[in-house]
Amino acid sequence: MIKLIKAPKSGLHGEITVPGDKSISHRALMFGAIANGETRIDNFLMSDDVLRTMTVFRELGVNMSQVGSQIKVIGKGLDKFTKPDHSLNMGNSGTSTRLLMGLLSKQPFDLPFFGDESLSKRPLRRVAGPLALMNAKFDLAADNFLPGTILANNNLQGITYDMPVASAQVKSAILLAGIQAEGETIVIEKRPSRDHTERMLRQFGGDITTNNGIITVHQQRQLRGQHVLVPSDISSAAFFMVAGLITPNSELTLKKVGVNPTRVGVIKLLERMGANIKQEPMPSNGEALADIVVKSQSLRGINITADDIPSAVDELPILALAATQALGDTVISGAAELRVKETDRIATVITELTKLGANIEERQDGMVIHGGTTLRALQGSVMLDSHGDHRIGMMNAIAALIAEGNVILTGEDAMSVSYPGFLADLASTMREKL
Repeated sequence: MIKLIKAPKSGLHGEITVPGDKSISHRALMFGAIANGETRIDNFLMSDDVLRTMTVFRELGVNMSQVGSQIKVIGKGLDKFTKPDHSLNMGNSGTSTRLLMGLLSKQPFDLPFFGDESLSKRPLRRVAGPLALMNAKFDLAADNFLPGTILANNNLQGITYDMPVASAQVKSAILLAGIQAEGETIVIEKRPSRDHTERMLRQFGGDITTNNGIITVHQQRQLRGQHVLVPSDISSAAFFMVAGLITPNSELTLKKVGVNPTRVGVIKLLERMGANIKQEPMPSNGEALADIVVKSQSLRGINITADDIPSAVDELPILALAATQALGDTVISGAAELRVKETDRIATVITELTKLGANIEERQDGMVIHGGTTLRALQGSVMLDSHGDHRIGMMNAIAALIAEGNVILTGEDAMSVSYPGFLADLASTMREKL
């Protein structure tokens, strides 16, 4: 339990380098583990979720070590893992669980795996279903929940799969199985989701084609170890973008942020809300990078629809906070996926922001946020809760910047899932200007 800090009248100022991208850190470990040779990963995110992936591969016999700020992985290829002597603990990491269900679906031994209480409530049907069509075999708890076992298997078959809902994790699980399967694996996307898996497969020497939403892979003969620079995570940077926009007298610069076109939905949505966000591109051999500059300014309400969700799904909680300060209403629809994140993020966003006086209507697939609301602790003091969800915890901390009264946060440890130093970085922006 901690007391959250209200922003000074002088606002927030300074340069922040947020931690490395969580999605890319996960995938860099995975591809490094299945490649031949050495992979070096710079700006790796040392967070709870990603460390779960690292632990899994160490238990599969992969040598992973830290040298200064760099992670070194000595790959074993896809068929030389060793059988762990106990069940694999996925903690609270949905990314680890879903992607590894695809990557480890062709191993000669059973792999029992489990998660914490929160992860055990998140359904795996959307991943297990298409993988089963490829002949992957799983023994999961009733209704496709953890705990479970990835069953021993020596035969995967390629499929053509039309994605019913845009999901990078489901797509990636299919592709990671597809690079081991006989024949051709095709994934068809109606709406594009983040493409880090496709980009990284190419970087490691893999063969993959993408054309108008049709992604095709075949069995890969050999991947080669690489040097991977992980960009700063735009999902983490989004909290500071909104903080800079809604906190009076503020100007923040966010350094070396990944601006992959499939991930910049949060910037596009904030710009539609009237924000002037400056991007200063930087040279890069991998993912696109830019410094991002934001200043406090007025926003207006917008409609956020299903077409907007795939490229901004993780940023919707902090966008909801921004919407409470905008002129007019913001309507979020087509976002039912929020119901099966670390928490039901439609419910938890509304619960927490309502404690501060926000006026939000719940809908099954989203919410209606009535803007122009002054946030305040209604009884002079209020206790907010992360609900064990890192993004809800960080949203609460940003809301406290502009809220009147005393704001307490419980469950602050959840922020370490993606951003262990978040509160320290936030505090660093509140130093008085010289």
